[in-house]
Amino acid sequence: MTKVLVLYYSSYGHMSQMADAVAEGARSGGATVDILRVPETAPAEVAQAAGFKSDHTHAVIESVERLADYDAIVIGSPTRFGRMSSQMASFLDQAGGLWFRGALNGKVGAAFTSTASQHGGQETTLFSLITNLLHFGMTVVGLDYGFAGQMGVDEVKGGSPYGATTIADGDGSRMPSAVELDGARYQGKRVAETATRLFA
Repeated sequence: MTKVLVLYYSSYGHMSQMADAVAEGARSGGATVDILRVPETAPAEVAQAAGFKSDHTHAVIESVERLADYDAIVIGSPTRFGRMSSQMASFLDQAGGLWFRGALNGKVGAAFTSTASQHGGQETTLFSLITNLLHFGMTVVGLDYGFAGQMGVDEVKGGSPYGATTIADGDGSRMPSAVELDGARYQGKRVAETATRLFA
């Protein structure tokens, strides 16, 4: 059975909810799924002062080497000034050995993110994640327009052909909407289906 890893970083819970939805979609596509988060690198006093969520429901990944155990990896990070968070970057920067061995070549990859506003860097953040996936030799799956929910202007919503997204608002008060979670599920299912076709 196809094995999918949903790997994310979340400060306030938005990415955790999106990760759950991606995993749900991947399971509906026939895959077994693990959801793990990368370690927190911010000092405890900084995280506490900023109100970072501490009651996480997903375990921390033990080692970057574990990435090689999966057929597909879906990476999620909130936006930090138009790019991935330093926590995710720090983790991926440890993958030089995997890259050197070609351990992720041919595997399936995808990305998802959140921003404070509709124009807060969703697509550039997705590209910062996708760039890593391509350097690892992975086949990238986006959020294709088969998911029609990302179209239209009837409500504020995330979504991009490059990956599922959500909008958190400047104070983090807006959690992922039903449409945004559906987009994450759709992308997760596409990842699982693509990996199954490649590795069947």
